[in-house]
Formats: sequence, C-alpha cells, structure tokens
Amino acid sequence: MAELSTEPSNKRHMKMELRNALIGMSFILPNFIGFFIFIMVPVMFSLVLSFAKWDGFNPMTFVGFENFISIFRDRVFCGALWKTAYYSSFTVSLSLVTSLLLAVTLNKNIKGKGFFRSAIFFPYVASIVAVSVIWNALFQKDFGPINGFLRSIGAANPPGWTASSKWVIPALIIVSVWKNMGYFMVVYLAALQDIPLPLYESATIDGASRFQQFSKITIPMLTPSTFFVLMMLTINSFKVFDLVYMMTEGGPGIASTMLSQYIYNQSFISWNYGKASAASMILFLIVGAITVIQFRMEKKWVSYM
Repeated sequence: MAELSTEPSNKRHMKMELRNALIGMSFILPNFIGFFIFIMVPVMFSLVLSFAKWDGFNPMTFVGFENFISIFRDRVFCGALWKTAYYSSFTVSLSLVTSLLLAVTLNKNIKGKGFFRSAIFFPYVASIVAVSVIWNALFQKDFGPINGFLRSIGAANPPGWTASSKWVIPALIIVSVWKNMGYFMVVYLAALQDIPLPLYESATIDGASRFQQFSKITIPMLTPSTFFVLMMLTINSFKVFDLVYMMTEGGPGIASTMLSQYIYNQSFISWNYGKASAASMILFLIVGAITVIQFRMEKKWVSYM
C-alpha cells in the first residue's frame, strides 16, 4: 500500500519538475534563438569564409589556408597586430589602476562624492561621436588647449597627437582610459561596499597601517572584481573600432590602424571577405587565448589567497 501511495506522488513531482524546466526554457528560448541567428550563424559563416575567396558578387572559391598565409605576409596586418597589442596593454593597465584608485577615493566620506561619481561616470554614456570631436579639438596641434598649456609651461615642441604617427596611439589611449574608467570605477565601488567593515576595524586595532590594510584586505577582497574588469578591458581594447574610426580613421596613414580597422577595410573597402574573415578568426583566437589564461590565473590567485 505504501508503494502505491508514493507512486502517484513521484509522478506529480516529476511532472512539476518537467513543467518548471519547460517554463525556464521558454524564458531563455528567445535569447537563444537570437544568439543562434545573429551570432552563431555569422560566426560559422565567417569561419567558412576564412578558407575561401569571395567578394560578395562572384562565386565563392575555396583556397584553403591561403588567406591566413597572405595575412601574415601583409605588413599592414602585422603592424595592426602590434599596434593593437600596444594600445591594449596600456589601456588595460591604466584603466584598471585609475578606476581602482578613483573607487577607493570616492568610497570614503568626502564632500560632494555623489557629484564626482556622476561626473566621472558620465563619459562612459556620452556619445562616441561627441567625445571624438571634443578630444580632436583638444588635441589640435597648433591651436588646441592641451598643446597651449604645454607651451605655457615651457614645452617648445609639444606633441602632434592625432596628427603624428608617433603620438596618435598614446592620444587614443588617453581618450579610452578617460571614457571607460567611470564604468569600472562603479564596478569597484560596488565591490568595495561589500567588504565587511569589521575586517578594517580589526586590522586597525592590530596596528596595521592604511597601506597594509589596502594591500592585505582591500586588494584580496577585490580579486573577483579585478579579474572581471581585466577580462572586460582586454576584450574591449582588442576589438576597439568606433573610437579609432571616429578620431583618426586609422591614420595618419596607417599609424593607428588596429585589427578591427584592418578587418573593416578588407571587408568594406577592398571587398575581400575571405581575408577579412581570416583576420577576424585570428582576432577571435587571440582574445579567446587571453581569456582562458586570465581564468586560469584567477583560479591560481584565488587558491593562493
């Protein structure tokens, strides 16, 4: 009798689990369909195109690894790869440090911190077109305010910034850090406010200095947020396009042509979709490899802590 009574109960339980699973799947199904149509299908098609020659009009021709060989023999691509790495390394490190220091400063009880938080976050939501126009005016070689200030303090030959092949990438790094540091500051602020205050109180009682509290409590407790910020900054900096396109269009010459700009030029200027797809696959592999390395570093760092 006990077995007969529990059997209907088990069936009801299984039906309830199935119903809950179907309800959950119904919520994620639209997002999955959108992901499959607008991301997975284009990515797979791009992978196929990377082994083919196609201009969008004539029939597609399979060429094997010819596109990849041609890319690595292309000095413009090799230069774009180096410039992207240069831009990314400085953008990631400076943005991370700046956003962390701003968050630590504005997490304290200082006067007007709400205003400063809003002012620093505002560039992140500002139009990239407006940001580019304003910074191009600021960086203007002969009449720009930045060079005017540098001349006023004794710089006889201030940088040419976006008009100089030597200074164009540092100029882009400055603008990128300025625009994005507010968002990551907010991420760090949220993490800082989750750190229990008794940890600092105990450290103060034990005689720990402010620097020791920062290095032994704050930094370890911010590890998950730091790896999130590091990963997002790396991905965003390697696929940067809009800022470079609006400020320099890859110039002067090819001095600021990044990988994404190279892919754009191959696709919509040269109409070489096969070569553009091969370059995008290389960019995907680079970002994927860096992401995997970062995840492994996070696990080792957490286990060490």
